[in-house]
Amino acid sequence: MATYATTRDRVEHYFDRTATKVWEQLTSDAPVSGVRATVRAGRDRMRALMLAQLPEDLRGARVLDAGCGTGTMAVELAQRGADVVAVDISPALVGIGEQRMPANLAGNITWIAGDMLDSTTGVFDYILAMDSMIYYNAPDIAGLLGKASPRLEGKFIFTIAPRTPALMAMWRVGKMFPRADRSPVMVPQTVSGVADALRTSGVKGRLKEIERVKSGFYISTALSFEGPNT
Repeated sequence: MATYATTRDRVEHYFDRTATKVWEQLTSDAPVSGVRATVRAGRDRMRALMLAQLPEDLRGARVLDAGCGTGTMAVELAQRGADVVAVDISPALVGIGEQRMPANLAGNITWIAGDMLDSTTGVFDYILAMDSMIYYNAPDIAGLLGKASPRLEGKFIFTIAPRTPALMAMWRVGKMFPRADRSPVMVPQTVSGVADALRTSGVKGRLKEIERVKSGFYISTALSFEGPNT
């Protein structure tokens, strides 16, 4: 079984060196087709679903966008008034996010290239991690939630790749993207499997399934975690 650090390094290599242009285009308004169109539509729906779990007015709230990519979520959070810390393992994607950020939000978003939790400090009212934890096994996910719990005042909203027959088939043949653009291997999960890993790890808190989003080749499930002190 790959370690957390090994998986993290593989994810960094993919997003920072192999497929930066692919993800720059996917997260822009540029025309896309086929597989990428379904992924873009699914990601747009998932981002809206995750944002819907937070108050519309985020003035005074500190929010961590863990795995911010090119910054679409971070910008929407800042537009609601949040003080956003946007972190991603890929310096290249963080750079794109900074370049795309509207000038009027420059004081509302802090951009960081590094590990989603190790590179940040302080307490957060909310943490969001959209499709940035889908490459890790259940114990690693439990470890991330446990590490975040002491620094979390509210909810940690994140996604997993659900263990469905369709996704398992795609996972086995590795065809989520055309071969040249293929992402690191996802690790399909069940909600009960993540809950079991939390219990085994001794992480206290409440885990709740929110909703699954399916759009062609994009399949992801949103979950909510609240620590014992929230």
